[in-house]
Amino acid sequence: MGDNKRFVYWVRRLSEIAMIGWLSMMLLVDLAVAVGAGGLQFLVPVCGAVGIVAVVLRRRYRIEGFAVLMACSLGVSLLIGAINVVGVPGSAESGALLILTIGVLRHVEPVRRAATLSLVAMGVLMAEGGMRDYHNGGLAFSFMLFIGWATAAGVGGYLRFQQERRVEAIHTVRRSERLELARELHDLVAHHITGIVVQAQAARTVAEMKPEAVTPALDAIANAGVEALTSMRRLVSVLRAEDEAARTPGTSLADLRLLTERFSAGGPGVSFEVGQGITDGALPPEVMTTLHRVLQESLTNVRRHAPEPDGWRSICGSTSAPYGCACATTARPPTRASHA
Repeated sequence: MGDNKRFVYWVRRLSEIAMIGWLSMMLLVDLAVAVGAGGLQFLVPVCGAVGIVAVVLRRRYRIEGFAVLMACSLGVSLLIGAINVVGVPGSAESGALLILTIGVLRHVEPVRRAATLSLVAMGVLMAEGGMRDYHNGGLAFSFMLFIGWATAAGVGGYLRFQQERRVEAIHTVRRSERLELARELHDLVAHHITGIVVQAQAARTVAEMKPEAVTPALDAIANAGVEALTSMRRLVSVLRAEDEAARTPGTSLADLRLLTERFSAGGPGVSFEVGQGITDGALPPEVMTTLHRVLQESLTNVRRHAPEPDGWRSICGSTSAPYGCACATTARPPTRASHA
């Protein structure tokens, strides 16, 4: 991933350098034409220099640089046309306008503003070709500039369409991830609340025969409530994240082991085993999340459906092969609860 980013960075840098070099070469052509034509034609290279600066600073001052270049170009065109002197459209000036048009159509929001700015740019280019009428060649210049503008508008519109598709795909993925986390939150709440209800019912039953056993039961209920709140806060913080949201709530094999140990402390005996060679790094995040969910659901069902303290009750849910399954089993003495 790091090599790809470095490659993309250098491609962008080299393309930027090539584009600035291309505009600089056209600026030299404009200077040569200004020396040959004389008069107000020397204003055309000035517009070309303004255009190069606007292209260099386009990421920071995209609309401002575009507006300054259009104003400069239109002013020179009106001045040359009003005095009725020989004028030639500037190649660096026109190239910078076309490059900035592509960027405006791709990045400026909303799309209505981008379309308006691009249409204004077309008017400026038509004024440049029509008012700088070099030996009655204004129509030909206007036609070539219009073809250039249409090409730039097509490229900018296509890039914007691809960017919006990319953004929509990202939003779709994030929505699906948030729905997955919402399901995780539902399972988590069901697990903890079931434990709290069972322990409260047990405390009420024991209170009549052994009042001294009520205090540990209340402590277990309080601990289960704190665990539920902590887990809920962690998941809700992920759900609220707008950018760089985590795909999972941080589940690891240590979390699974801790879950079974806490279950055993206040309920049927459960043990946790991990297959040889299985580590957090060996399992994809989605598999870890599935294991956590299956184990949590298994423990919840054991607590809910295993009234016999010495009976065997086992609920097992398989995950995707080849990663194995997660199982919850109650027994006296403790037996295996989960394996991956």
